Amino acid sequence: MKLYVLRHGEAEPRAASDAERRLTRRGEAEVRAVALAAAARLGALQAVASSPYQRARQTAAELMRSLGFAGELLIEPGLTPDAEPRGLAALVEGSDVGELLLVSHQPLVGALLCWLCDDDALDPMGTAHLVALELTGFARGGAELLWRERPSH
Repeated sequence: MKLYVLRHGEAEPRAASDAERRLTRRGEAEVRAVALAAAARLGALQAVASSPYQRARQTAAELMRSLGFAGELLIEPGLTPDAEPRGLAALVEGSDVGELLLVSHQPLVGALLCWLCDDDALDPMGTAHLVALELTGFARGGAELLWRERPSH
């Protein structure tokens, strides 16, 4: 299975709650740029799952719009910032698709990447960073990092 992990784009620093923080214009542009740069490699994408937080849902929607992806956006409570990587096992293993994109936050995305690749020294996930993994099993060391796409600033 190909698993893609995308951190949300730049978000406003404050809102009534962390969950309500929205993308900035720069954040929208970051997501658009990364989506377009990776479009050819995301051509077989089958499903998108997002954190319920506003900035992640906006990121997923912007990516889907930029790619012309008409599939369903799944809102997944297990993709919030402080969730545990292992908590995503049911979502990932229960998926019947060959290519799944997860949209989430730090520290979850960084922890998930390090855990799946069994490499605690991987570069951190900045805003709108997208990684592609070849997943052989949802376990520590169960994935190989294929490529990364980052927005140019």
